Amino acid sequence: MPFRVPGAPRWRVVLASLLLALAPAPPALAAAQGPVERPAAPAVDAPLGRPKGAAIASANAQATDAGMAVLRAGGNAFDAAVAVSAALGLVEPESSGLGGGGFFLLRRASDGKVVFVDARERAPLAATRDMYLDPATGEPRPRQTIDGALAAAIPGLPAGLVHVSATYGRMPLGEALAPVIRLAERGWRFGDKNIAMMGWRKDVLRDDPGASALFLIDGEVPAAGTRMRNRDYADVLRRLAAEGHDGFYRGPVAQRLVDGVRAAGGIWTLEDLAQYRVVERAPLVFTHRGQTVVTAPPPSSGGVALAATLQILDGYDWAAEAPVDRLHLRIEAMRRAYRDRAIFLGDPDFVDVPVELLTHPAYAAGLRASISTERATPSALLPGVTRSERPDTTHFSIVDAEGNIAAVTQTVNLPYGNAMVVPGTGFLLNNEMDDFSVKPGVPNAFGLVGEDANAIAPGKRPLSSMTPTIVIGMDRVAVVGTPGGSRIISMVIQGLLALDAGASAAEAVAEPRVHHQYLPDEVSIEPGALDAATRAALEARGHVVKEEPRTWGNMQVVLWHRDDGRVEAGADPRWKTVGKGSTDEGGIFR
Repeated sequence: MPFRVPGAPRWRVVLASLLLALAPAPPALAAAQGPVERPAAPAVDAPLGRPKGAAIASANAQATDAGMAVLRAGGNAFDAAVAVSAALGLVEPESSGLGGGGFFLLRRASDGKVVFVDARERAPLAATRDMYLDPATGEPRPRQTIDGALAAAIPGLPAGLVHVSATYGRMPLGEALAPVIRLAERGWRFGDKNIAMMGWRKDVLRDDPGASALFLIDGEVPAAGTRMRNRDYADVLRRLAAEGHDGFYRGPVAQRLVDGVRAAGGIWTLEDLAQYRVVERAPLVFTHRGQTVVTAPPPSSGGVALAATLQILDGYDWAAEAPVDRLHLRIEAMRRAYRDRAIFLGDPDFVDVPVELLTHPAYAAGLRASISTERATPSALLPGVTRSERPDTTHFSIVDAEGNIAAVTQTVNLPYGNAMVVPGTGFLLNNEMDDFSVKPGVPNAFGLVGEDANAIAPGKRPLSSMTPTIVIGMDRVAVVGTPGGSRIISMVIQGLLALDAGASAAEAVAEPRVHHQYLPDEVSIEPGALDAATRAALEARGHVVKEEPRTWGNMQVVLWHRDDGRVEAGADPRWKTVGKGSTDEGGIFR
């Protein structure tokens, strides 16, 4: 892919970045080591054998059960992915839904084909670079990218469901959606996570008549266990099943959406919806410690940052490093990967993203040479941009009994999206416009900064952190992903490193989490994640460590052991009463 960054100022940033990457650290501080010998990694399309059964891990038991019902009815992993995706949009409206978008990372067992189905939202055709800036001050107008109709990009998830079903599934779309339609009509159980996420969005939801009618009871948050029916959602799914893509993007549903959004001050048009298509992209593939990693390409930043971080760390004799040294090196590698995310990454249909450069082992080696084992590198010293995250989004992982694999991450961005429901549709709209760089160097709601590569443009897809990932090793296959906004990438990195060390699916998702994203220049940790000695050792090296008041993320992992065919499903224990990992070996579902 060509490496082109227009404009003299940008070239100065690029040149400074490369000089930093390629210049060795002072001898007394140099931590980089020579290449570490690794076994050959399996080819991405190599035959993997067959698992003993199927496994699904998702963020909600009702969605896991819908996927298992589809497998039981003869569907494959891709049919089950359609069911789980649609079900999560119903029972986890705070995290995803038909008004949002997502990424489907798939591997087909019959021929080893891997594909990345990009169902990311797109900016409306009337969107402009400075649409959220105050003309008088040039500064962003508060909350316009977060609440209300103007915050919503054009949804992609319905098109993703239709495409995955028609291209990779083996049952009619209506059969894959049948368990979800039943759940919507009979009622789903409002749970602890729904309540927790609604707490800080209740007032905004109450202000929207459609959202208030759908999700609140007399203007208040429903109690845990309340049965919630959503016949409008069922009707939209039926129309999708009957008419495919046009059932959502043309006709009555499209007209209703456009009328509702424009009446509320938005800029959608019928042409916006009619033009929407998913894009099949080649996944990003690289090797790591004798394994083949298949992950998300742009417009996700996750795969590039994952590749950069892991390839930096692959230059160390990891097993020989002390635990606190491994943690320090991981933080420093993430700092550099997130820095590159801020500068270079955006929608590849609009900008030339230097993926080959950023994911090349030689570039990682240059970045590694700038890392000191003794001191943290202040982010302000890395050439680049100048200048709280809440658990949202959702992920699920699937392996079926034939060895088909689906890793899917989907979102409406912030919890409960833009807090708007067009009456008669049954779903919230996203506030994905906040994922664009509204102004260079200005943080979004997750504290992430960006530059021109991720600037708003008509029809453009905003940069994402979603990182659905498949790891193919000689002994086992892992399917990994999580929500968490800017922290998605660091969580997937941590999960893969835990799996490298032999963790089970349940152990990998339970690991206490540590995060660094370049800016702000601080190490975020979950409550109690580090003991006093480890924290003191990091601070002595110059790291600013901030313990957050809450845990974060909702990782879902499936493991397939290639030696004996066993499967594991690990659902994040941070939501004990909500998520569910389920396996089927020998036809016994549990």
